[in-house]
Amino acid sequence: MALGPPELRARISDASESPESYIEKEQALRTKGNQISVIFRYNSAMQPHTLSRRSFLAFSAMFPCALSVRAAKPIPVGLELYSVRDELKKDPEGTVRAVAHMGYQGVEFFAPYFEWSENQTKQMRKLLDDLGIRCFSTHNGSSYLSAENTSRARDMNLILGSKYVVMASADPKPGLDGWKTVADTLNLAADQLESSGLKVGYHNHQREFIPVENQRPIEILAKNTKPSIMLQLDVGTCLEAGSDPVAWIRTNPGRIRSLHLKDWSPEPAKGFTVLFGEGAAEWKNIFEAAESAGGVEYYLIEQEGSRFTELDTARRCLQSFQLIHSA
Repeated sequence: MALGPPELRARISDASESPESYIEKEQALRTKGNQISVIFRYNSAMQPHTLSRRSFLAFSAMFPCALSVRAAKPIPVGLELYSVRDELKKDPEGTVRAVAHMGYQGVEFFAPYFEWSENQTKQMRKLLDDLGIRCFSTHNGSSYLSAENTSRARDMNLILGSKYVVMASADPKPGLDGWKTVADTLNLAADQLESSGLKVGYHNHQREFIPVENQRPIEILAKNTKPSIMLQLDVGTCLEAGSDPVAWIRTNPGRIRSLHLKDWSPEPAKGFTVLFGEGAAEWKNIFEAAESAGGVEYYLIEQEGSRFTELDTARRCLQSFQLIHSA
């Protein structure tokens, strides 16, 4: 995942800094990162060098290897904090600190973050920076992406350092036209947020994979939204609906930029309570599709509950992910 220039990860050193100046600084740094990239390419092109035949052959031999190393860059894994929702409610900072110490590289905040004050949001960002982890994205109620709320969503996500503002679910009017209205809302939110360096996403549940009038709503959303809008795949609910996550990823190349790694068992007594790796998901195939075709930038472990405590569940799922993904 391209996380921007090093300045974006800088610690918030002045807790008294106004939210407006902080947001402007974040936007400027994102723009600066793009400029640095362009300048680097321009200067490289404008600095000719004479290579000997031997040097040219040596460089040519190394170039494919360099590309291979770049392509093999590990995909970071974070935790959707709904997985530790009770702990987060009791002690937000302590819970985020515990998650970071487990080895997670980032987090995704969910709906309650939207009620934080600006100072609380800044303090959370400072904690993330101190811990060396990122807020990859946030989960938002559909109303948070309405025209009257997008400015607040923008400000909160810029302070947190998030890249994606994800609509967590939708409750449209019956029929395909209702889902087309959801697509329109996503497109409008993208138009309003992308100028600030933020991207919009949509997170599926089971219902998006259940046909309506002979067409799956998720297909309506994919067809009627801008390519810049991420289709965040919840693997478990896709399986629960009887769909194939690998096929869905390959049908939408470049748009599955994050996945909720939630497993699922067809056994009624287990369902979503199985840990990562214990259910029906064929994770190796899913990872291969996500990384070769889906355009995945980050993974998110998500757990709705298990036979263990929330924090122990998060730790065990991360350990299983590390074993399965590296195998």
